[in-house]
Amino acid sequence: MNVTSRVGLLGLVLAAVASGSVLAHGNEGHATPAANKAMRAEQKPFGIAGDPKKVSRAVDIHEHDGMKFSPAVVNVKLGETIRFRVKNDGKIMHEMVIGTLAELKQHAELMKKFPSMEHDEPYMAHVKPGATEEILWQFNRPGEFHYSCLIAGHFEAGMIGKAIVR
Repeated sequence: MNVTSRVGLLGLVLAAVASGSVLAHGNEGHATPAANKAMRAEQKPFGIAGDPKKVSRAVDIHEHDGMKFSPAVVNVKLGETIRFRVKNDGKIMHEMVIGTLAELKQHAELMKKFPSMEHDEPYMAHVKPGATEEILWQFNRPGEFHYSCLIAGHFEAGMIGKAIVR
């Protein structure tokens, strides 16, 4: 790699860090309870971190090594705060990331280049095999949003679900 390419790559990495868009995907566990994540509530196009005291209902999401979520579609009432209990029923690492389809596609491409990026966002759960993690999310915007596993190759294999907010 020549000096120009190295400087360009370094600039890209530094820009990602400075913008706060660096996400984690290592094999280590993340002790990030949903309640702690809610303290960093930031409005997103697909909602905002949920308040644990205002949970409307719980939804169990199962992740499978066949690169599927169950259920693949969740219907949500506008304004609901959902406690997603994300269970990895497989033998390999999975995650659940909520976002717009465009954001998830962009992140999936970034994951191919930087598979060990770190994250701790309230709309993400990194789940070891056999483990369960939670996401508390308030859907305060109507529309069709998605959740996906963005570990390199999983999104491309079809590991994506949909949240329909009405």
